[in-house]
Amino acid sequence: MTSRTLRPPPLVSIAAALAVLVIAVPLLGLLQQTPWSTLTTRLASPESLTALRVSLIVSTVSATVAAVLGFPLAWILARYDSRAHQIVRAIILVPMVLPPVVGGTALLFALGRRGLFGRWLDTAFGVALPFTTAGAIVAATFVALPFFVITVEAALRQQGTEIEEVAAVHGASPLSTLWSVTIPAARPAIIAGTVLAWARALGEFGATITFAGNLAGETRTLPLEIFLALESDPDTAIALSVAMLAISVSVLVALRSRWFFRG
Repeated sequence: MTSRTLRPPPLVSIAAALAVLVIAVPLLGLLQQTPWSTLTTRLASPESLTALRVSLIVSTVSATVAAVLGFPLAWILARYDSRAHQIVRAIILVPMVLPPVVGGTALLFALGRRGLFGRWLDTAFGVALPFTTAGAIVAATFVALPFFVITVEAALRQQGTEIEEVAAVHGASPLSTLWSVTIPAARPAIIAGTVLAWARALGEFGATITFAGNLAGETRTLPLEIFLALESDPDTAIALSVAMLAISVSVLVALRSRWFFRG
C-alpha cells in the first residue's frame, strides 16, 4: 500500500487547508481589489515605467554579479567541508534570515561615506554608494547572492566529483575541467539559481531603502514605488503589486521542475 492510498486524518486535512488559506486568502484579496479596467494605464504611467526600468537594471546586474561571484563559492562549498567552509556557508546564509532593514543598516555602516570601507572608497576613488543606483545593486546583491549559492551548491553536491575526476585522469587542468565539464553539467542549476537571485533582487525593499534611499529614476524600484503609491494612489499600488505577483508566478512556472513534483 502506497502513501497515496492512505486518507489523511481529519485534523491533518484541516491544518493543511488552513496552511493553504494563509497564502491564498491575501492573494485573492489583492486580485479582488485590482482595478482591472485601468490596470494597463496605471502600469504604463511614467512613474511606474521609471520604477520598472530601475528594477530591471538593479535586478539584472545583481543577478549577474551573484552568478559570477556565487559559482566559485558554491563550487568550493560543495567540494570542501572543513570547519572554515562551514563557517563561510553560515555567513553566506545570514542575509536569508536577517531582516532586510538590518542588512541595509549593516551596508550603510560598512559602505557609507563614513563606513568601515566606504570611507576608504570615498577618499581613494571618490566612490559613494549610498543613494545611487550602484548602491541599490549592492543592496540587492547582498540579499540575492545566498539564493544562487545554495541552489548551485546543492546541485554540485548531488552531481558528485566523478566527471571531474575522469577529466583530470585524461589530463585536463583544474580550470579547464571547471570550464568545460563542471559548468556545463551544472547549467540547469546555474540558470535556476540566477533566476531565483533575479527574482529576489527584483522584490528587495528593506535593504534598498535603508542603504540606497528612495530616489526617483535612481533607486526607486517597483517595491519602493508600491510603498510610496499606497499613501497617495492605492489603486496604482495594487496594480503594481499584481504585476509583481505575475512575475513571481512566472518564475515559479519557469522553475516548475524544481518545485512541482509528479509521481
